[in-house]
Amino acid sequence: MELYLGIDVGSVSTNLVLIDEDNNVHESLYLRTRGQPIRVIKEGMQILKEKYENKVSIKGVGTTGSGRYLAGVIVGADIVKNEITAHAIATTTFVPEVQTIIEIGGQDSKIIIIRDGVVTDFAMNTVCAAGTGSFLDQQASRLNIPIEKFGELALKSTVPVRIAGRCTVFAESDMIHKQQLGYKVEDIINGLCEALVRNYLNNVGKNKEILPPIVFQGGVAANRGIREAFARALGQDIIVPKYYNVMGAIGAAILAREATNGQKTNFKGFAIADYNYETRSFECTYCPNHCEIAEISEEGKVIGRWGGRCPRWEVI
Repeated sequence: MELYLGIDVGSVSTNLVLIDEDNNVHESLYLRTRGQPIRVIKEGMQILKEKYENKVSIKGVGTTGSGRYLAGVIVGADIVKNEITAHAIATTTFVPEVQTIIEIGGQDSKIIIIRDGVVTDFAMNTVCAAGTGSFLDQQASRLNIPIEKFGELALKSTVPVRIAGRCTVFAESDMIHKQQLGYKVEDIINGLCEALVRNYLNNVGKNKEILPPIVFQGGVAANRGIREAFARALGQDIIVPKYYNVMGAIGAAILAREATNGQKTNFKGFAIADYNYETRSFECTYCPNHCEIAEISEEGKVIGRWGGRCPRWEVI
């Protein structure tokens, strides 16, 4: 069987998917990055190795996400693309008529505007975590509620509670204040969901023409409370795709298929799960920019460098 591998390395999760020529997903892995992207990439490749080595032929590999360059040199990617392109490709493949993509992950959020199958505008929020999954994680932890039950509890709310959502610090102090006033936990949780949606629409979605069909993806899309809050705020139905939490990786796999187009892949094979990788960084002193260069070595051999403003260190 011939398959294509897509890898999306983010700050919170690292996702790996295998798709075939017809975009059928044969495998999807959602792993926590926990600040160790190399270890998690190897862990994911080990899982795939145990299940698929000698059973499938990988015809192409694509990487995306904030750690896309790192993942690209480790696995031997045929294409390395940004998250906007990867998410747009995946979503238009599964929901061709989509006009707006809402994507909220653990540390960032983005909106992608699509018209006639083409990206016409986008925006990202990478500075503040108030409108992201980590905001909900933090508050769920404070309330001693599993994040998996967060959405269900929000739907049980009967009294709307307005909580300041512009800043995580203000939201927490406001939430404590509401607790002390005797509001029910489910009403406070629903207020947090609405605060996140309000924050997203006022920042990431500001001045954007949000038209249906609206597709909601990213890890936070699993939260029914957030989905309902978006539906209320926008007055539209919200579509959550089956593979909502790995859409970036699916997009990378689709892009890999298009990039290879029958040609030989650069994929190093499942054996990379057993290789040793080391990283280091140093400051370049060849000019006043003093760029910080990151370097990765595989079994003692340098395989990649990045971080410079000029190509001096790019030649391995």
